[in-house]
Amino acid sequence: MTREGSAVRDLLDRDPPCFSFEFFPPKTDAGARALWRAIRRVEALAPAFVSVTYGAGGSSRGRTVEVTKRITAETTLRPIAHLTAVGHSVTELRHIIGQYADAGVRDVLVLRGDPPGGPGAPWTAHPDGFSHAVDLLSLVRRSGDFGIGVAAFPERHPRSPDWESDIRHFVAKCRAGADYAITQMFFHVEDYLRLRDRVAAAGCDTPIIPAIMPATDIRQVGRFAQLSGASFPDGLAHRLDQARHGPAAGHRIGVDHATTMAERLLAEGAPGLHCITLNRPAAVLDIHRNLQTARSPSVR
Repeated sequence: MTREGSAVRDLLDRDPPCFSFEFFPPKTDAGARALWRAIRRVEALAPAFVSVTYGAGGSSRGRTVEVTKRITAETTLRPIAHLTAVGHSVTELRHIIGQYADAGVRDVLVLRGDPPGGPGAPWTAHPDGFSHAVDLLSLVRRSGDFGIGVAAFPERHPRSPDWESDIRHFVAKCRAGADYAITQMFFHVEDYLRLRDRVAAAGCDTPIIPAIMPATDIRQVGRFAQLSGASFPDGLAHRLDQARHGPAAGHRIGVDHATTMAERLLAEGAPGLHCITLNRPAAVLDIHRNLQTARSPSVR
């Protein structure tokens, strides 16, 4: 079904701050069923938008496109499709953008993307593709009336040599037409605040949405943190390790830590919260409920 509504940036200007959620495309039939159960539970909250990720090296391109198209057709949600430059020619990228446009998808999160070997592997551009996200952003901007988001890195992009160059590249994406940014996962609020202050000092006012991933399982979240380069708090790691054999205790620890982060981020003026679900929404729904209880008027 089609949906009416403001562009994502307009939604970020509203009060109370907006909530959004991230999913990934499943690899199996059982995973697909779990994904759609999660989507329906989140839909009941009427979030500002949901996003669907891309696999490393563009490995889940087809599944990402199909999930995003189905969300557009069968739900009331506003989907944001991830789109990466890695592994794709310009011709392929134009085709993907056209598929999104034909399906009524109006919002794209533009990323350079990780190489197939993971974030630490050598990055090689497609011979007929792009080397930088800003080039892909310009292609999307020329291809239609899309809302465009980009990535931001509270602990600096792992391939940036220093903060000066990292901020310079981020501001270039914003000036090329990005409407907003969503951060990489992080666990220290101060990292987000320093990033926001550096961007503001560079004369850029593009809103930056912090992404929260509840740390409920030390093995799983530790692996994601290692892949993304996010620093993991020692105290949180210790508590989760003690709860290694108690899923309910780990759930409470992760939800409590993420809720505390979320409350401070909103108090510091973050324009919203983007919750990484891993297609299992119980923890992020608990965080949402906690914030509703704590804030007045309630967070949507």
